[in-house]
Amino acid sequence: MNICVVGVGYVGLVTGTCFAEFGVDVALVDKDEDRIASLKDGRVPFFEPGLEELVRKNTREGRLTFTTDLGQAVNDALVLFICVGTPSSPDGEADLQYVREVAADIGRTMRGYKVVVTKSTVPVGTAELVRGIIREQLAGDIPFDVASNPEFLREGAAVEDFMRPNRVVVGTDSAQAQAILKDLYRPLYLIETPVVMTNIPTAEMIKYAANAFLATKISFINEIANLCEYYGADVHHVAKAMGLDHRIGGKFLHPGPGFGGSCFPKDTRALVRLAERRGYDLQIVRAAIEVNERQGHRMVKKIETALGGLDGRTVAVLGLTFKPNTDDIREAPALFIIRELLARGARVRAFDPVGMDNARAVLPEVVYAQDTYDAAEGADALVLVTEWNQFRNIQWDRMTGRMKGRVVLDLRNIYDPERLREKGFTYYSVGRL
Repeated sequence: MNICVVGVGYVGLVTGTCFAEFGVDVALVDKDEDRIASLKDGRVPFFEPGLEELVRKNTREGRLTFTTDLGQAVNDALVLFICVGTPSSPDGEADLQYVREVAADIGRTMRGYKVVVTKSTVPVGTAELVRGIIREQLAGDIPFDVASNPEFLREGAAVEDFMRPNRVVVGTDSAQAQAILKDLYRPLYLIETPVVMTNIPTAEMIKYAANAFLATKISFINEIANLCEYYGADVHHVAKAMGLDHRIGGKFLHPGPGFGGSCFPKDTRALVRLAERRGYDLQIVRAAIEVNERQGHRMVKKIETALGGLDGRTVAVLGLTFKPNTDDIREAPALFIIRELLARGARVRAFDPVGMDNARAVLPEVVYAQDTYDAAEGADALVLVTEWNQFRNIQWDRMTGRMKGRVVLDLRNIYDPERLREKGFTYYSVGRL
C-alpha cells in the first residue's frame, strides 16, 4: 500500500517514518524546499530520540521519500494523511488555515479514489469541512472518503508511542475506508493494540477529551501542592497515595511549574472555544487553564521571595524545553519564568541539553551557558525547571564554588530537601517544606 503524508512537522514526520518501518511505501510532502532537502540528506529538523536513525534507514531502503510535488504524491497513494499545524487563533480556536489549504490542493490534484485522513488535532466537524472543500475542487465525479485518525504521540517518546500505542482511534462513515485503515494498521494487531472504530465526530472529540483530562490532572495536583505548602503536607506522599487508587492512577500527578508544549495549552483552549460555539461553558477545563497560568506566576513569586527581590540578581535556569527529550520550547514554563525574571530586573544564565538554539531566537537577552556548572557561575539562585536526566545528579560540591548565593529552587522536586540543606543550600520545592 502507498500512502502520502502532507506536512513534515513533528506529527507528519513521525507518522510517515513509522509507517515506512511497517513496510508501507510513504511519500512525505511539504512546501518547505529547504526542509525537504534536509530530510533527503537524512537530517531531521527537530530533536526526537530514535527518529533520525529510522528516517535514514527507511530512506536508504526505498520505502520513505520526500517531495514538494503534492500532485504526484497524491495520485500515487491510496491513503492521504493531513498532518499540518493547527495553531491557536487569538481567540483560542484552532486555526484550520493549513488544513483548508491542503484539502483544496488534494481536491485539485486527485484523479482517483482516496481515503483522506485528518491526523492533525482538529475540532469536531473538521473532517466534514475537508470533505466539502475537496468536493468543491474536484475536476469531476471522483469518489473519495474522509476519516479521522488522531495522533497520541508524546514528544520524547513518539517513535515508541507509534510502534506500541495504547490504542488506535479511527473515525469514518465508510466501510471501505474502515477496511483500508484496518489493513494499514494491521502490524499493530499482532501486538494486540486496542483499535477503536467509531464515527468521525467521536474520533475528533476523543483527542481533545484525552488531552484536556491530562491537563486537568496536572492542574489539580498543582493546586493540591500549593495547598500542601500552606499546611505542611508533602504533595509527593499525597500523590503517591492517590495514584495507588486504580480509579485515579499515578501518571500526571507530578507537581511543578505547570504544563506547556504544543498540545495541552492549545487543545484546552480550543476545546473551551468549541463548547462556547454551542453556548456551553466548559468550567472544569477553563479552570485547568486558569490554574496553569496562575502556577507560572506563583513560581516567579517563589523565586522573588526566596531572593528577597529580583532587581540586580543573577538567576541560573536549568531546562528550557517544556519537557525532557525534546527541543520544543513552545509555551514552555521556563520561557514564561525567564521573561518575568528579566522584566523584574534579574539577569538570567541558562542551560538546556538541546533547547538553547530555539530559545536564543526568542530570548536573546539570556546568557546561554556551556553546561550545568557554567550556568551557575556567579548566580544568586539556581532554578531547576525541566527534569532532564543530567540534572538529576548535579555535583553540589562543585556548585558551591560556582554560585554566589546558596538558593536552590527545584520546581520539579527532583532532590531530597534535607540532603541539599545539609550541604548548606537554602532549598525550595513545590508542595513540600
